[in-house]
Amino acid sequence: QVQPVESGGGLVQAGGSLSLSCTNSGRTFGQYTVAWFRRAPGMDHEFVALITWNNGTWYADSAKGRFTIASDNAKNTVNLQLNRLKPEDTALYYCAAVRPAPTITTMAREYDYWGQGTQVTVSS
Repeated sequence: QVQPVESGGGLVQAGGSLSLSCTNSGRTFGQYTVAWFRRAPGMDHEFVALITWNNGTWYADSAKGRFTIASDNAKNTVNLQLNRLKPEDTALYYCAAVRPAPTITTMAREYDYWGQGTQVTVSS
């Protein structure tokens, strides 16, 4: 059973940093691919970054060079480090998981399990 739980959001000034965490309610994510998406008011879910069971990573262009996704060795926690934040990064950030598949996916509709989200607000 997979039940992502996010933490770590908050309010930060532009140029600042935040660290988001996603746990599976005390269990490991195992071989699931874990991704972060975000959703700004009035917008659809936007892919941010993902990590595969063997620590392969993939980033949206908007995240490259600023955000880093990583998991601990046991894959109990998946972290998303947000650096050099911009006001346009303001959104509700969601952690999501999907069963292993031959190809990775960045499409929100393909993910089976979602957390409740954590708010990131970047002031200018």
